[in-house]
Amino acid sequence: MSETDSANTKYIFAIADLHAITTPQDPRELKRRRYEAIASLLASGLDHDKCTLYHQSSVPEHTELNWYLTSIASMGNLNRMTQWKLKSQLQQNSSIYDDNVLDNTRAGLLCYPVLQAADILIYKATHVPVGDDQSQHLELCRGLANSFNHQFKTKFFPIPKTLLTPAKKILSLRNPSKKMSKSDPDQNSSLYMTETPENIMKKVRKATTDSIQGKVYFDPINRPGVSNMINIISGLTNKSINETVSDLEWIQDHKQLKDHLIELLIEEFKEKRRVYNELIGDFAYLDTICKSGTGKARQIALANIVEIRKIMGLD
Repeated sequence: MSETDSANTKYIFAIADLHAITTPQDPRELKRRRYEAIASLLASGLDHDKCTLYHQSSVPEHTELNWYLTSIASMGNLNRMTQWKLKSQLQQNSSIYDDNVLDNTRAGLLCYPVLQAADILIYKATHVPVGDDQSQHLELCRGLANSFNHQFKTKFFPIPKTLLTPAKKILSLRNPSKKMSKSDPDQNSSLYMTETPENIMKKVRKATTDSIQGKVYFDPINRPGVSNMINIISGLTNKSINETVSDLEWIQDHKQLKDHLIELLIEEFKEKRRVYNELIGDFAYLDTICKSGTGKARQIALANIVEIRKIMGLD
């Protein structure tokens, strides 16, 4: 998220640990993964001196604003969200109003897009970088910001803009009909920044392709596996799909495509993995960064929540 005031731009990154508990978590695993997430972002290149990095749960204004927004969110809009259905392994045409769905859906999973909106609006963020699968949630966030502004006759919340990442949606290596997910039970479906070269090689070589021979080309409908690899290469090289396909003209078969992707991934993750392994061995250092980030985040969030309470008549 970013909060922009002309030349003064603040970059805010929160580890969404409150979102994580919408599905059952082992407390020890959750604690470890919170540290891993911080280390991963730092290893990816974030400079904690130039941005705000913290755990979402350490800033209680997130959850306070979440309740205020929940009071104006409609069940219809929440029901139309697709992510809760995916996480509950439901059909996309499922409805929360169906008895069997209602009985088996956790309220937090259904309502977490409102918390996501609070995560954004508590900082009056102007731009939010997301993958394609989260663009629907940004629409809900904009709708809630508009509803709040209209209901209380204010212009307090800016309407945040969506910044789609270059590789909008990375799909599963083993099943390119669904997105790549760290929670996939088949761990050969996902790639991690901390992967060893041997694991990268093994996973990519097991990746699903197709029976079409010859040159590779981008066709997500008829060649989802191959197109997914092209998309990953596009993200790694920071080039458009068309530029990437042009660069891959020399490739004659699936093996060459996989070998090229393996080479790029190993090189991309090499230094990041080294930094990550160094960071994850020093929890005290990571705690120091998180405490500093929490202080900076709360300074903004608290000032905004005070204004929100006044607007709503709560203070």
